[in-house]
Amino acid sequence: MWERFSYYGMRAILVLYLVAKTSDENAGLGWTNGDALSLYGWYTMMVYVMSIPGGIIADKVLGQKKSVLIGGILLLLGHSILAVEQMWAFYTGLILIVMGVGMLKPNISTMVGGLYKKGDIRRDKGFTIFYIGINVGAFISSLIVGTVGEVYGWHYGFGLAGIGMALGILQYVLGQKYLKEVGNFLGATESSKELMNKPLTNIEKDRVIVLFLSFILVIVFWGAFEQAGGLMNIYTMEKTNRTLSFSLPFIGNVVPASWFQSINAMFIIFFGTTIAALWARRKLAGKVSSSLFKMTVGLIIMGLGFFFMTGATAQYESTGTSAMYWLVLAYLFRTIGELCLSPVALSFITKLAPVKYASLMMGVYFAMTGFGSKLAGLLGEWSESLGEFKIFTGIAIFSVVLGLLVLTIRKN
Repeated sequence: MWERFSYYGMRAILVLYLVAKTSDENAGLGWTNGDALSLYGWYTMMVYVMSIPGGIIADKVLGQKKSVLIGGILLLLGHSILAVEQMWAFYTGLILIVMGVGMLKPNISTMVGGLYKKGDIRRDKGFTIFYIGINVGAFISSLIVGTVGEVYGWHYGFGLAGIGMALGILQYVLGQKYLKEVGNFLGATESSKELMNKPLTNIEKDRVIVLFLSFILVIVFWGAFEQAGGLMNIYTMEKTNRTLSFSLPFIGNVVPASWFQSINAMFIIFFGTTIAALWARRKLAGKVSSSLFKMTVGLIIMGLGFFFMTGATAQYESTGTSAMYWLVLAYLFRTIGELCLSPVALSFITKLAPVKYASLMMGVYFAMTGFGSKLAGLLGEWSESLGEFKIFTGIAIFSVVLGLLVLTIRKN
């Protein structure tokens, strides 16, 4: 929860800080939208690609538990350095965050899987609870860090994200007594060394192939989903009418653009257990509810949400502004799609990945998420020449068509 508080809080204001003019009262770096989205794409890609070496280090050297602690410390340093108003601090902070997420992200997720024995039917629900906890952090960070960053100063917002990470490390250290049998280095005993050196069986190799095929869906999904922190964030700031008919404390009657980053997390908190329960009921009724089926349905639903952004851009082109409800509806569909795909994918990997490559395969999954994030940045850059309408419409159509194609192939 606290790690995502720091990450999503910083992400909510990163692009806004980059494009804010140097002459503004709350001065930013004055970059163009294209340059800001390019950096955003590279940054979010590397954050997740570093999950591969993070997973290897955990599997081969440290174990997951120690890797998570080191990752948390790197994140604390990175977010804290971002509070310094110097360019060297800005780039150093980003590098440390990339390294920290790489060490923490794949290993904390694998540890959640380690809480459940093989065949435990509570695993998917456990990951949904884990996912809700993550999004509690994302929800409050977008509001708190976003408000502080936009209203009081970008670097105050970055520093606040560091405070959140410090609380996360403290909570993790105090909670170690509950994790004695989880996340330990597998090479510590003779029996575990034998397991690490044992070659993969044919069944395990087939499972790895299935995982890599599912990663295609992951790249496309996150390529669309990560528009939230990039292109949609800028669109919200520049082209959405965010004026209210009443005033709110601290911000007045204009809703900060970064607040819209919290909508996704809020919907996850509201609907997380509901979606998990629907899949459970479907399974009990004997209907198809495999992990790949859920992930594909999630891609289609998320794609449908982008048609609302198509409506928003059409309204802007005809009236010169677009309403906030378009964004709310888009985030609603994206959230339902995410709940069908992301926690299920995490659980899917812990089920199928060979034990000795558990963290590595989780790292590969997050690397695919990173490639999707880079794709998101490229799509944002292309919007400079193609326009938001074509980008949003293209994402919607491609996601829905790909999802339907996968369901058709799977059925046949």
